[in-house]
Amino acid sequence: MKISEIYKLDIYSDSGQYLGEVHDVVLDLEKGEVSRLLMVPWESAKGDPNSILKRKSIMYKSVKNVGDVVLVSGPSGVREENASREELNDLSR
Repeated sequence: MKISEIYKLDIYSDSGQYLGEVHDVVLDLEKGEVSRLLMVPWESAKGDPNSILKRKSIMYKSVKNVGDVVLVSGPSGVREENASREELNDLSR
Protein backbone atom coordinates (compact mmCIF):
# COMPACT_ATOMS: atom_id res chain seq x y z
CA MET A 1 0.00 0.00 0.00
CA LYS A 2 1.23 3.49 -0.83
CA ILE A 3 1.26 6.12 1.90
CA SER A 4 -0.82 8.40 -0.32
CA GLU A 5 -3.66 5.85 -0.14
CA ILE A 6 -3.93 6.32 3.66
CA TYR A 7 -4.72 10.04 3.47
CA LYS A 8 -8.34 11.01 4.19
CA LEU A 9 -9.25 7.55 5.55
CA ASP A 10 -11.40 7.51 8.66
CA ILE A 11 -9.79 6.11 11.82
CA TYR A 12 -11.82 3.83 14.10
CA SER A 13 -10.94 1.99 17.29
CA ASP A 14 -11.54 -1.75 17.38
CA SER A 15 -14.56 -1.00 19.59
CA GLY A 16 -16.14 1.06 16.78
CA GLN A 17 -15.37 4.54 18.13
CA TYR A 18 -14.67 7.16 15.44
CA LEU A 19 -11.34 8.85 16.24
CA GLY A 20 -10.73 11.12 13.27
CA GLU A 21 -9.31 11.20 9.77
CA VAL A 22 -5.76 10.74 8.50
CA HIS A 23 -4.36 14.13 7.47
CA ASP A 24 -0.63 13.50 7.69
CA VAL A 25 1.86 10.72 8.23
CA VAL A 26 5.03 10.83 10.35
CA LEU A 27 7.86 8.72 8.95
CA ASP A 28 10.87 7.34 10.78
CA LEU A 29 13.43 7.66 8.01
CA GLU A 30 16.14 5.80 9.91
CA LYS A 31 13.94 2.74 10.34
CA GLY A 32 12.16 3.20 7.01
CA GLU A 33 8.69 2.91 8.51
CA VAL A 34 5.57 4.89 9.37
CA SER A 35 5.70 6.13 12.97
CA ARG A 36 2.38 7.94 13.47
CA LEU A 37 -0.81 8.98 11.72
CA LEU A 38 -1.77 12.60 12.35
CA MET A 39 -5.43 13.54 12.62
CA VAL A 40 -4.72 17.20 11.80
CA PRO A 41 -2.67 18.73 9.00
CA TRP A 42 0.77 19.39 10.49
CA GLU A 43 0.98 22.83 8.86
CA SER A 44 -2.16 24.01 10.66
CA ALA A 45 -1.29 22.50 14.06
CA LYS A 46 -0.57 25.11 16.69
CA GLY A 47 1.08 24.68 20.06
CA ASP A 48 3.63 22.36 21.57
CA PRO A 49 4.63 19.62 19.06
CA ASN A 50 4.75 16.94 21.77
CA SER A 51 1.25 17.86 22.93
CA ILE A 52 -0.09 17.83 19.37
CA LEU A 53 1.45 14.43 18.69
CA LYS A 54 0.08 13.07 21.95
CA ARG A 55 -3.47 14.38 21.47
CA LYS A 56 -3.87 14.32 17.69
CA SER A 57 -1.96 11.29 16.46
CA ILE A 58 -2.11 7.53 16.46
CA MET A 59 0.98 5.38 16.92
CA TYR A 60 1.22 3.30 13.76
CA LYS A 61 2.11 0.22 15.78
CA SER A 62 -1.47 0.31 17.13
CA VAL A 63 -2.92 0.00 13.60
CA LYS A 64 -4.55 -3.40 13.16
CA ASN A 65 -5.78 -3.03 9.59
CA VAL A 66 -5.94 -0.53 6.74
CA GLY A 67 -8.68 -0.96 4.18
CA ASP A 68 -11.72 1.24 3.65
CA VAL A 69 -10.91 2.66 7.11
CA VAL A 70 -7.96 2.53 9.50
CA LEU A 71 -8.67 0.19 12.41
CA VAL A 72 -6.62 0.71 15.58
CA SER A 73 -6.42 -1.26 18.81
CA GLY A 74 -7.50 0.15 22.15
CA PRO A 75 -10.42 2.29 23.26
CA SER A 76 -8.81 5.59 22.29
CA GLY A 77 -6.44 4.44 19.60
CA VAL A 78 -3.43 4.15 21.92
CA ARG A 79 -2.38 7.81 21.91
CA GLU A 80 -0.65 7.80 25.29
CA GLU A 81 2.97 7.61 24.15
CA ASN A 82 4.98 10.83 24.02
CA ALA A 83 6.83 11.73 20.87
CA SER A 84 10.45 10.71 20.77
CA ARG A 85 13.13 13.38 20.52
CA GLU A 86 13.86 12.16 16.98
CA GLU A 87 10.22 12.61 15.94
CA LEU A 88 10.16 16.16 17.31
CA ASN A 89 13.45 17.01 15.60
CA ASP A 90 12.23 15.60 12.27
CA LEU A 91 8.97 17.58 12.47
CA SER A 92 10.71 20.86 13.26
CA ARG A 93 12.76 20.72 10.02
